[in-house]
Amino acid sequence: MANRLQHEISPYLLQHADNPVDWYPWCEEAWRRARDEQRPVFLSIGYSACHWCHVMAHESFEDDEIARLLNDQFISIKVDREERPDLDQLYMEAVQAISGNGGWPMSVFLTPEQEPFFSGTY
Repeated sequence: MANRLQHEISPYLLQHADNPVDWYPWCEEAWRRARDEQRPVFLSIGYSACHWCHVMAHESFEDDEIARLLNDQFISIKVDREERPDLDQLYMEAVQAISGNGGWPMSVFLTPEQEPFFSGTY
């Protein structure tokens, strides 16, 4: 089952193109849907050379039960930190402020208005 990442050029995003998670790349369509449905966003930021990003992908994002939860409760967005260092820096600062530390893969839960309310790293 391919998701919305199948047409991206980032090697990291393409690694997640066959996940059962209904991933969006960072795009207005995802944010519009979050606002229209008043659903929180699950933002996952990582990069292709990150060992723990691969481990989390295998243990979490390839799991049908976890995917079902994410797909039912959230709008899920996947970001390559090497492609979008601006978003990585912005949300890393939020993760560090919320949790006291940071790293990758980074997971941030956001309101439809892009405000973080919970975060963590693997």
